[in-house]
Amino acid sequence: MAIRRIIELGDPLLRATSRELLQPSEADPVFCDLRDTLHEFQRSHGFGRGIAAIQIGVPLRIIYIEIRGECHELINPRLEWASKEKFRLWDDCFSFPNLMVELDRHQRIRVRYQDRAGQERQINAEGDFSELLQHELDHLDGILSVDRVVDARTGFATRTEYLRSLGAC
Repeated sequence: MAIRRIIELGDPLLRATSRELLQPSEADPVFCDLRDTLHEFQRSHGFGRGIAAIQIGVPLRIIYIEIRGECHELINPRLEWASKEKFRLWDDCFSFPNLMVELDRHQRIRVRYQDRAGQERQINAEGDFSELLQHELDHLDGILSVDRVVDARTGFATRTEYLRSLGAC
C-alpha cells in the first residue's frame, strides 16, 4: 500500500499505549503499510525484522515481523508467559536506528494474539525471536528499549561505535 514515515525518538506518540482492535479486518491496510515500510527500512538501513503499528503513527495493537523466512502478523498480542531465565544483548530500533542499547530480555516467552481471521493463536518463542517479540510488544505499551537499559553509564553506544567494538568497522 504505502511506505510510511517511522516515528522517531522524542515524538510523544511513541509513548502512547496502543488500543485493541475490535474488528481484525481493521488491521488489513495497516499490515500492508507495515510490510512496505519494513522493506524500505531494510533497503535503506541494511537491517530490520519487525515493526509495531505505533511506529508508523497508528496506535493499534498490531505487530508485523519477518524472521527466519517467516512472516508473522499479530493482532492484539499479549504476553502470556515469560521464563525466569534472561539474556543480555545490544538492541536497536527503527525509531532511533543509530543508537544501540544494552538490555536484558526473557529467554523464552509465550504470546497470545489474533490472526487476520480473528482466530486466537499463540506463539512460543525463544532467543532472538523472543527478544524481537518483547521489543515490539513494549512498543504497544509505550515502552522503549532506552527505558530498559541495564546501565545508563555504559549501556548506550552509537551504531558506528558498537560495530567498531565488534571489529566490523
